[in-house]
Amino acid sequence: MNDPWDIGGRRPRVAVHKFSSCDGCQLALLNAGEDLLALAGVVELVHFVEAGISNEEAEVDLALVEGSISTPEEAERIRRVRERSRLLVAMGACATAGGLQALRNLADAAAWTAAVYPQPEFIRVLESASPLSAHVKVDWELRGCPVSTRQVMDLVRALRLGIAPAPEDDKLCLDCKRAGVHCVTVTRGEPCMGPVTLRGCGVLCPAAARGCYACYGPAGLANTGALGRTFEALGLDRAAVARRFLHINSAAPTFAAAGRKWSGTEDP
Repeated sequence: MNDPWDIGGRRPRVAVHKFSSCDGCQLALLNAGEDLLALAGVVELVHFVEAGISNEEAEVDLALVEGSISTPEEAERIRRVRERSRLLVAMGACATAGGLQALRNLADAAAWTAAVYPQPEFIRVLESASPLSAHVKVDWELRGCPVSTRQVMDLVRALRLGIAPAPEDDKLCLDCKRAGVHCVTVTRGEPCMGPVTLRGCGVLCPAAARGCYACYGPAGLANTGALGRTFEALGLDRAAVARRFLHINSAAPTFAAAGRKWSGTEDP
């Protein structure tokens, strides 16, 4: 990764961009509160509409980008953002794996549009909703739906020191054990995606006695076949198992492959 802060002593210029998304990842940054004010003292925020700063055409050292690419206009705009940014970070499940919008890739999106709009011919969308990496070079990814405030601040701090952020690869189950949260699959028979999901959420759902929804996408060495068979043993049919993988991160390759296997005739 290039060092965006090797810029002759000036404050690095940072932009936050939104594409097809719910704004949740931007809110994670706004929720930093006093830390965000401190951040503004060491970087120059030149574009962040959610915070009232608008200059989309600005040349920046770091672009934090939320959202998937779902329209022809967005496909063109993300290329312009890439051209004006020394580093580009995909922020959240939509930007890294298509997010919930990518569910339309699994269905007849044209039929949905025709059912909702009286003149669907005026609706211009791409054939699929896709992550940023399908369109431009991405230098780093932050997972989550939404990302956590800690993730974003840790990323900027690491880059401010001129180092690459430490990659995450641990599964959510390890965080449950560290937090003393009892396994909801073992104790309650709840289907839980924790064994194949990247850590980072603070075990929000298991701590509330609910199964993980895989907001942070697939972890490394995710044994989706074994987990799917566990779900079957809990009473889920193959279609229900497939839906567990084809949810928030349906376009993530590991989950997409698992979804195809469990929804088709191929033996997982």
